[in-house]
Amino acid sequence: MFPVYKPYFTGREKEYVNQCLDSTWISSKGEFINRFEQGFGDFIGAAHVTTVANGTVALHLALEAIGVGRGDEVIVPTFTYVASVNTILQVGAVPVFVDSLESTLQVDPADIKRKITAKTKAIMAVHLYGQACEMDELASICKEHGLLLIEDCAEAFGTLYKGRHVGTFGDIATFSFFGNKTITTGEGGMVVAREQAVADRAFHLKNQGVSKEREYWHDAVAYNYRMTNICAAIGVAQLESAESIIAKKRQIAGWYKSGLQELPLKTHDEQPGTVHSFWMCSVVLDHANDRAGLRENLKAAGIETRPFFYPAHTLPHCATRQNFPIAESLSARGINLPSYPDLCEGDVAKICSDIRAFFSRLRK
Repeated sequence: MFPVYKPYFTGREKEYVNQCLDSTWISSKGEFINRFEQGFGDFIGAAHVTTVANGTVALHLALEAIGVGRGDEVIVPTFTYVASVNTILQVGAVPVFVDSLESTLQVDPADIKRKITAKTKAIMAVHLYGQACEMDELASICKEHGLLLIEDCAEAFGTLYKGRHVGTFGDIATFSFFGNKTITTGEGGMVVAREQAVADRAFHLKNQGVSKEREYWHDAVAYNYRMTNICAAIGVAQLESAESIIAKKRQIAGWYKSGLQELPLKTHDEQPGTVHSFWMCSVVLDHANDRAGLRENLKAAGIETRPFFYPAHTLPHCATRQNFPIAESLSARGINLPSYPDLCEGDVAKICSDIRAFFSRLRK
């Protein structure tokens, strides 16, 4: 059986978790919190980071910390995971959907320009499946119109744009460390801020708005969004293996690209000037009608796959009458293949062989 993903624990995860247990610091205080934050900041090249309980609350906290609120419009790709949109709604803001690019699966800057209004407060760039958005163009749009830039990097740990790690371009950025992410803490997330004052606000809000000067004095409506020391301990161990994990995932993507040539599909390839971290190894079929049959055949062979996200504008709680043809087409044609670092070349060859066999039968 080949699952779509499974965590990759080959380092000191157990050792560090046992250190937490031995110390009895198992909740939201302890040495591993600081070690994980420092190590993560060093890895991506960011000075202001704070851990949180998961990637979704990271987005919510980020929006609160930069002052996005009721009535503000936030431009966001409709082709994204629902958390990007739900958190905009949770702060009382209005998601304004835009289409994506067929070539990269990332947000379409031209459509962003068309959707800017007097109420637009921010643009949310989502680095989908491990490929970077066109950050120079998005940063230029934000500068021209005086907009905030938010980066949703939940799927993009290890992704670079022109030599810089994603998450370091925006006013604020978020990461996820869910169990299927490139590095994991089980549940967990990180908020990355450009300015110290924004980072301080995020820290304040994640800690129930407690005063630094007065014990048990709370001066804001706030949250308990803190990461546990145990989760951070796993994160520290994962960071120690991060370079090798990313290298292996890039190698796996290369095996898929080689093994799936000359089929009626395209792989999600690295773009010039970027480093694709290949959180998921994705393919986009030429014909949407082939997807269900291919997935059923792979399932019968013990190969788990996952369809691409539904466009947010088609979901019941944020449905619109607008059409987003590229996003809708990509959603209907896309498949995520097994992408975990334990895969060997023979495993990928087997998966590619089964995909080839399916298309060979279709041609007969």
